[in-house]
Amino acid sequence: MDIGVVLQCTPPASRVIELARIAETHGFSHVWTFDSHLLWQEPYVIHSQILAATRRVVVGPMVTNPATRDWTVTASTFATLNEMFGNRTVCGIGRGDSAVRALGGRPATLATLRESIGVIRELGNGRSAQIGDTEIRFPWAEQSRLPVWVAAYGPRALALTGEVADGFILQLADPDIAAWTIARVRAAAERAGRDPREVTICLAAPAYITDGTPAALAHAREQCRWFGGMVGNHVADIVARYGSDSEVPAALTAYIAGRHGYDYNEHGRAGNPHADFVPDEVVDRFCILGDPDQHLARLRELEALGVDQFAVYLQHDAKTSTLEAYGESVLPRLAHAVEATVHHPL
Repeated sequence: MDIGVVLQCTPPASRVIELARIAETHGFSHVWTFDSHLLWQEPYVIHSQILAATRRVVVGPMVTNPATRDWTVTASTFATLNEMFGNRTVCGIGRGDSAVRALGGRPATLATLRESIGVIRELGNGRSAQIGDTEIRFPWAEQSRLPVWVAAYGPRALALTGEVADGFILQLADPDIAAWTIARVRAAAERAGRDPREVTICLAAPAYITDGTPAALAHAREQCRWFGGMVGNHVADIVARYGSDSEVPAALTAYIAGRHGYDYNEHGRAGNPHADFVPDEVVDRFCILGDPDQHLARLRELEALGVDQFAVYLQHDAKTSTLEAYGESVLPRLAHAVEATVHHPL
């Protein structure tokens, strides 16, 4: 299993770039950033500097959307980064949340999302795409390679993901919900005539290393409670569309009964007062909290479900220490050991 990291583009940009460099040093495979140009700094400018400061990590947004950015410009940005830095990008995309709602807009429809994926992927892989009645292609991007991963929660979005996406992004770390969503994505892929194993599975959630004491756990919960509020925005849309008694697991939807509004000025921030409705039990399920052994146990559980990458949301007060703890105490143990000496029978 790969381990990635998710950063906000909070000033100064130099700090974001430094965290990305530290993450690579500790063995993280991907560096993702939020894409909300009003709330934080422009991610693609920062992506270019992350790629310049690193050698191996793959970089992308978690996630962009088809509403606030022209699809051809998005594809051109990725193809340019690929030409400059050697195909080290991935496009995470969804219908849109903070980037559109902070501007008073609404998330894109699934039909628009589907169409945008086709355009971005074709252009980003050096092929031609259809825009209305016009067929277009970047004449300089023949060598570019760009996988497109889709963030989804609800049944229709999960079906779309299985049908067309190169990867699936689920923003939470609950094994039961993960199992349900992964099964939906894989079933949709199979119905579409695809090999379900070709869809990369990525889960993303805050991770907070503690010393195992109750006091440390309580502090970690308060640092990560914001995440349940963020996920709640998507869950509220699902409940509005499908109702509270739908096929969507109650483990995902039940907790938002106490939700009352949301202020995007506090989006993704520890201490967000609009996440007070999120109970400890949900924080514990949606995030990974505890000592390194507890993190390793949850990651092994997710890996057994077919998860290919877990991406650590790093929006709390222990950014550098989390990267270091994962690098020293989690990633080496997560890797499958290879022996240097092959023992031959006597």
